[in-house]
Amino acid sequence: MEALALERKAEQNRELRERLLQLKKERNAIILAHYYQRDEIQEVADFRGDSFLLAQKAAATDADVIVFCGVHFMGESAKILAPNKIVLVPDERAGCPMADMVHPIGLRELKAKHPNAKVVTYINSSADVKAETDIVCTSANAVKVVNSVDSDEIIWCPDKNLGHYVSQFTDKKMIIWEGYCNTHDMLTVKDVVEMRAKHPNAQFVVHPECRPEVVAMADFVGSTTGILKYCKESEHQEFIVGTEDGTGYQLRVDSPNKTFHFASKFLVCPNMKVNNLKKVVRCLETMQPQIYVPPEVADKARLSLERMLQVK
Repeated sequence: MEALALERKAEQNRELRERLLQLKKERNAIILAHYYQRDEIQEVADFRGDSFLLAQKAAATDADVIVFCGVHFMGESAKILAPNKIVLVPDERAGCPMADMVHPIGLRELKAKHPNAKVVTYINSSADVKAETDIVCTSANAVKVVNSVDSDEIIWCPDKNLGHYVSQFTDKKMIIWEGYCNTHDMLTVKDVVEMRAKHPNAQFVVHPECRPEVVAMADFVGSTTGILKYCKESEHQEFIVGTEDGTGYQLRVDSPNKTFHFASKFLVCPNMKVNNLKKVVRCLETMQPQIYVPPEVADKARLSLERMLQVK
């Protein structure tokens, strides 16, 4: 029965992929997929990437329609950078708890307390928060962005763990918001110790959204793209991976002869996994749900995103 179910699923996916190719051609659409998406979505994406790469692709594409397979704030960023494009998301319920941990009212209050500070906001944030921000960053360029800011005082939001990591590479005073990624913050020292005992020859690679005490244990710390690059180029053959398990798809593509163990079975973002191939096809059939950002918010938020894209 299980074999039959898998066969039916495979046939259904073949039909969905054929329909998707047809719709992409009809709509002049492009599929952008974050590395944390299900394998079935990453397989059909025109571009796979982290937040930074996908933001660049959204800004540069000549497609009429962008299907952004990630979470809601990513679709907003694409719409802000490509205001004349139609931006679709497979499921508008795919949110980000960390992004919801900072609100523009609270951020304005903090800015009032620190009038000389510049605001650096992680891209994992709403358009409303980006509109209150001087410059956006991703985990891939956070250190460069913070050090590029013309201020000795930085208000950082919303991820305290990434903020703590960045603070080690700058002389600037960091005023850090108390947000966090539910998935990455779940990884503990105990988890890593147990995995290292099981796999003593493996290197531990970790995302800086994890807790500082976990990050301190790593052989390599980096963004999702940084982790992928390191594992691909490393001479090591076995890795314990401290980031969301969707990265396993690209890790296996890049290094099919290497072995990867995720540091915890809980490194799964339920919001990223809300999307599936059927929903990708349906959103192109119905052209819904579309991302809308009010022009007055988009104009302010666009400045903070464009400043990020200019940092070299």
